[in-house]
Order: sequence, then structure tokens, then C-alpha cells
Amino acid sequence: MTIVEPFDPGYGPLVDTTVRIAAWNIWARYAAWEVRGPIIEAQLRAAAPDIALLVEVWDEPNGRSQAAELAAALGNYHHVYASNLTFADGVHAGNAVLSRWPIARSEVRTLPLTAPNGSQDDDDEERLCVFAEVDGPRGAIQAFCAHLSWRGDQGAIRQEQVRAITEFARDTRPRAFPAVLGGDLNAEPDTDEIRMLTGHAAVPVPGIWFRDAWVHGGDGPGSTWSNTNPWAATSLSVDRRIDYVLVGHPKLGGVGDVVHAELLGDTPMDGVYGSDHFGLVTDLRY
Repeated sequence: MTIVEPFDPGYGPLVDTTVRIAAWNIWARYAAWEVRGPIIEAQLRAAAPDIALLVEVWDEPNGRSQAAELAAALGNYHHVYASNLTFADGVHAGNAVLSRWPIARSEVRTLPLTAPNGSQDDDDEERLCVFAEVDGPRGAIQAFCAHLSWRGDQGAIRQEQVRAITEFARDTRPRAFPAVLGGDLNAEPDTDEIRMLTGHAAVPVPGIWFRDAWVHGGDGPGSTWSNTNPWAATSLSVDRRIDYVLVGHPKLGGVGDVVHAELLGDTPMDGVYGSDHFGLVTDLRY
């Protein structure tokens, strides 16, 4: 009998341990935010992510910070935060990275609001990408948390924002664990901007492309904007997937390989959803 050795494309023995990444737009101070806050906290605790990439996170002028409160609720997590939006009462909202492990370094980059075709985001909402390098127990993990322009006619602007994010990822190389990008990208998987990130269209930066964790580890459509959620249904839109965890090509040991993905916040508590968006949780080899 001929024994055929398994083919190794270069990963070597695959690691069995994982890291859990969550991404969620938690809807700042909109609709019933004081009621929603404990729901968000409880559902994040139940998901138990090692790293959480959150957008529309609020902070008050007096120093009170939702990012800090959620970090404490998760078990004295570390966090970085930057705001991009100011409300009439002086409250801000922005992007946050929360981590079970120390954050060795971080950086914030402002994303473009114009495109070569003349498109301009005139909603007066600066867009950010927050970077954190997490000092994990089995090596550093570089995480990028982004929130792109939201309107349907702003695809060209989102493409420029994607270009800026991939340049940001290029500038943080080298890394032994593939880059992780998560957040509310406000675009469906078949749009040019997401295809540019996943290699289904020409990538802006050679060597920087991502796997869509839901495609590799999820089940079903994975709609993160869903009319089952009354907060979302009021928009008179359709079910669609616009929130993501994306991860670069696996490296030695298969680290970064998607093991599992599921929705976060898709079950109400006492009839109330934590946000107008559902989030995502994914387990990656680490």
C-alpha cells in the first residue's frame, strides 16, 4: 500500500489555540442609549473577545468614557480611543480598540473625505482608522478599527478610505500574525471597496489583502443590518452585511486562519437590541 504524505503548502504544523476578535458598531448616544448600554456590556462580556473593535463609542467632556467603562466591565482590559464626531451637547463618538492584553503601541489616522471623481462626504463626520498593536501571549497582533462613510452614493470615497487603510497596514509591517481589520465599513461584500480589500479587485497596495472572516467561518447571510432589529427597520432599508472582521493571509502555523465566525448582539434582551447594527465575533488560529 502506498502511503501518501499530506501536502504542506508552507504553514507547517497548524496551531490549535485561537484568539477571539469582536467588531461592533454600538450606536453612540442615539435612541435609548442609557437602556442599550447595559445590554451592550452584557453581550460583550458573554462573547468574551480577546480584542474588541468598536465604533460609535461615546465619551463625555467631563472625562466619562464608554470605552473605559466597557474595558473595565470586560475585566480591566486595555484600550485606545479616538473620537471623530461631536454632538450638540459636547459628547463625542469615535473608534476604540479594547484588549485583554497590553497595547504596546497605537496610532490614529484620519481617512479621506473626497474622491478623484469629485465626490465629497459633506456630512461633517471625520472618519478614522485606529491602530493598536496588542502584546499577546503568543506574539503581537496588529488590529485596525475603521468606520467608513455611510451613504450609498459614497462608494468612491470609501475606495479612497480603503486605500488609506491599506497604506496604513503597509506602514506597520513586518508582522508574524496577519493584520486584522474590523468595524463598520458601510459596504456590502460585492462592492468595489470591499473587493479591493479582499483581492477580488485590484488591491491598492500590493501584498495587502484580507480574508473575510464571515465567508470563511460564518453560516448564512450574516446580515449585520437586519430588519429583525427594530432600530434598523426604521431606515426602510434591506438586510445586508456591512460590518466585518477581515484578516490577512495566514502565516506560519496557520496563524490568522479563520476557525469560526458568528453574529454578536443579534438577540434582544427584554425585547431591546443593544444597537442598530449586529456585530461579529470570530476565532482565529493564534
